[in-house]
Amino acid sequence: MSRRSLAMAAALAFGLSFPVTGEAAPVLFQATGSDAAAIQAAVDAFRAALGNPNNANAPGPLTSGRREINWDGGGATTTATSGPTFTVFQTTRGALFTTPGTGFTQSPLVETTPADQTLSELVGNATYATEFSTFSPLRVFTPLGSNITDATFFIPGAPDPAGVASFGAVFTDVDLSGPTKIDFFGVSDQLLLSQSVLASPGSGGLSFLGVQFTDGTLITRARITTGNTALGPNDNPGGGVDVVAMDDFIYGEPRSVPEPATLTLFGLAALALRRSRPVR
Repeated sequence: MSRRSLAMAAALAFGLSFPVTGEAAPVLFQATGSDAAAIQAAVDAFRAALGNPNNANAPGPLTSGRREINWDGGGATTTATSGPTFTVFQTTRGALFTTPGTGFTQSPLVETTPADQTLSELVGNATYATEFSTFSPLRVFTPLGSNITDATFFIPGAPDPAGVASFGAVFTDVDLSGPTKIDFFGVSDQLLLSQSVLASPGSGGLSFLGVQFTDGTLITRARITTGNTALGPNDNPGGGVDVVAMDDFIYGEPRSVPEPATLTLFGLAALALRRSRPVR
């Protein structure tokens, strides 16, 4: 039997092939304004595109709906801090957050009771009470010691890695166009899209960025860059210092991730066939 016949027989016998990948087709949802009402329509349009219901803490995988995190702890008015690996929502909502900084905080911007610790008090900067605002009261979410947050996804209720077709977040006080952005990574941790967040008007403005892939592409990691400086110094956009915090996260229902593509027997056979052809 010829080399060509052997190669074709091997491929047919095992029924192996390389997966065909199409190009990602991201749909952007963006808005900015002075308050929550200014971005509400864009947030609601993103929710509608992802589908109902909000699956909250229901175990997955589910065939429809979305997940949301508003960082408010059912109306909590106190500050909650964690280390650089934030696992609270990994099992319940399929999202794990990490930072190269010292940790994360969920903090109110103003006191509801004298016992409350605000973000300004935690960081030691009184200007944050007016620099930032909330989309859903009462708390914002931010890394400490860094302006980087990595979100990775899991099947809710299970330890299995997952991907989502869409991810979006609300940001507060984005003064400079460019530094605040979300980088979306795929199954092999390849960069799918890097998208900057729209700057907001004045102090305490809000911005929203949501991205949906409609061609089956899955996001396994979203790297969120908030401003160009970690919390601590005064916000000074004229001097090049932009400090940004976050509010609600909204993302598609986590789905199982396919196995990474490997070199199959079909690929080896095709390579052998190519090498066996005479040079012309």
